[in-house]
Amino acid sequence: MAKEVLFRVIFGTSTVSRHNVQTVTQTPAILHNHKRSRVKYCDYPGVIPQEGHSVRGTYVTGLTDGDIYRLDMFEGSQYELQTVRVRLLKSEGDEATGKGNVEGDEVETQTYIWTDTHESLEDKEWDYATFRKEKLARWSGGEPEGQCLLQ
Repeated sequence: MAKEVLFRVIFGTSTVSRHNVQTVTQTPAILHNHKRSRVKYCDYPGVIPQEGHSVRGTYVTGLTDGDIYRLDMFEGSQYELQTVRVRLLKSEGDEATGKGNVEGDEVETQTYIWTDTHESLEDKEWDYATFRKEKLARWSGGEPEGQCLLQ
């Protein structure tokens, strides 16, 4: 979701340039019947299929094969790129509750689904606002990345 992290992975910088804006677009979207939970002992989430839950994210277009390769390397072996259907958001409501979201077209795309054990995930939802406030600098080049120790 964080364009700063996306740009750091695919362009090597977290800053937006005219080239970045012209080639890569991001549109708010929602993935129904999936849940995004924090990976235990880590800053980042894992998305898994789960009825009755929804995940807000971004629908990204303009990625090259090289960009996908870099994203695959970034995500690692705990995730698998899978085809899903998302609803583009005409307007965004409350992130936590989804109240006020206005859904538009449904599109087929791919996203990274957590394929490691579900025991590695916390039961509660991952909080994007907290990540932006407390951890984004670490993942976008603002400070050294910490270690993630899975047990």
